Amino acid sequence: MALEHHRVVITAAGRDFGRTLALRFASRGAEVHLSARTLEAAARVRDEILAQGHDADRVHAYACDLTDPASVREFAAAVAVRTDHVDVLVNNGSRYQHGADLLSASDEDVVDTLASGATGTVLATKAFLPLLLKSAKPDIVTMVSGCADAGHHRSDAHDAFYAAKSAQAGFTEILSRRLRDRGVRVISLYPPDFDNHDPLSESWDGAPRTAKDQLTAQSLVDCVFFAIGQPRDCFIKSFHFEQV
Repeated sequence: MALEHHRVVITAAGRDFGRTLALRFASRGAEVHLSARTLEAAARVRDEILAQGHDADRVHAYACDLTDPASVREFAAAVAVRTDHVDVLVNNGSRYQHGADLLSASDEDVVDTLASGATGTVLATKAFLPLLLKSAKPDIVTMVSGCADAGHHRSDAHDAFYAAKSAQAGFTEILSRRLRDRGVRVISLYPPDFDNHDPLSESWDGAPRTAKDQLTAQSLVDCVFFAIGQPRDCFIKSFHFEQV
């Protein structure tokens, strides 16, 4: 699927799966707007994309702290200076907090985990919705987690992470219903732990992807591209994955 006519915003694109999404969207020709908590982190990924030969006018880096409403608003305003619409918003930002013991995280860790994953997703969606509504093909993609599935207990993530992901699930569920009449598709992914191979390494194309292997970032990216590539009468609300 070629994406040269798509303008894509990705939160938390400075590392891990956010970086993977940024590199893969750009490789398909999309204009990408990348945020990270620091401009330096977003700029590193922008430079990686430019090193692959992409047009500098189609790769942009921004600082955005999803726990800070003013920072989210400033991010959206900066994107609006460069484009009059956004086709895809990828809500990837969400701090991971490890620890199966509720007492293992500080109060500050709990607040930051909930703020980045839950509040940050709502704020980013709210800030970019006006630009999405100006698109002929608007999609909101949110990376939730298997931790938001009812009864899920296999992760060693902290309770606060479970709470943040459950909040994302509730938000995207109602948003999907309320935005459908306005032509906006709301697509959520609920992956378990997965292998995130570097898209710029040989392991990307050579990663094992059999039924016995752990889910890969390649398959998650494929799901995203599949969903946004469907005709506009096809609303794929969510992807849920078998736990292994």
